Amino acid sequence: MKTSIKWFTVFLLMLLLVSCSGSKAKQRGKPLTLEEHFQLAFEAAERGNLGEAITEYEKVLKMDPKYASAHLNLGVVYSRQGKWKKEIAEYEKTIKINPNFTEAYFNLGVAYGEQGKFNEAISYYKKVLQIDPNHVEARNNLGVLYLKKGKLEEAQSEYKKTLELKPTYVKGQFNLGYVYHRQGRSDEAIASFLEVLKIDPTHTEAHYNLAVLYYEKQDYKLALRHVDEAIRLGKNVDPRFLERLKSHR
Repeated sequence: MKTSIKWFTVFLLMLLLVSCSGSKAKQRGKPLTLEEHFQLAFEAAERGNLGEAITEYEKVLKMDPKYASAHLNLGVVYSRQGKWKKEIAEYEKTIKINPNFTEAYFNLGVAYGEQGKFNEAISYYKKVLQIDPNHVEARNNLGVLYLKKGKLEEAQSEYKKTLELKPTYVKGQFNLGYVYHRQGRSDEAIASFLEVLKIDPTHTEAHYNLAVLYYEKQDYKLALRHVDEAIRLGKNVDPRFLERLKSHR
């Protein structure tokens, strides 16, 4: 039975500045400040009005072309529109302004990873980690890319580092379990997935992977317990797997 792994978590930073609302500025008849345009852009993006968000970020950048956070957030908006080249260009502008802006490198890693350009993505995650060795998400994403390239030892190393940094990091623990399963280390895989459930008892994929592992070990009672819980939590289980388990109920 083939298990599944979650792709890396994609978070694209959007920086929220504390400022007066643009509507109040309009009411008092004064031109909006840079911060107010930034706030309007952020709120528009939150509502899903991406066109308005772009317009407002462009106004911010007209007022201050070197506003790194506005370039970053504009890249995020372009990402949501699927405009990959424009997204990349904004992140690169962010880095040109601030060479140590880790989230710009992180977002470049995400963007290149989504395009299947794994070597480029890896280089950007490594850059993040040069600046901030404690960046948990970058380590997790780097591990995922190593896994996709078939480099299990490197992936395992990165997942272990995420857990050293954050022992309750569910994605790192789950992905480590997956690597152990790929390596044929069933007992260690089971231990990792059980750790996931200690942190999040409703983790559907952990229950499902435990069901698979226990089935492989012929511990059908535990396999049934976990597959039933996975189904209860909404997992769409392979009917062929359920058929194999039926005789053990």
